[in-house]
Amino acid sequence: MIIQYNKLWKILIDKNMNKVQLKQEAGVSSNSIAKLGKNEAVRMDVLMKIATALDCKVEDLFETVINSKENINKDC
Repeated sequence: MIIQYNKLWKILIDKNMNKVQLKQEAGVSSNSIAKLGKNEAVRMDVLMKIATALDCKVEDLFETVINSKENINKDC
């Protein structure tokens, strides 16, 4: 399973906000923002800070997608 933060970027667009502003508003590190940009996992407290800054729920920020390789390897 992979994580995609497309929902987060849509929220930023809707709020006319950029990544630097998000970093400042949420009080998170540049490294965390970079990980989000690469669809890498970040700590839950980072997601909670971002959700608080954007006035949304944590689950509004990302979605999980089943990796096609995992799908092929599993007998479902």
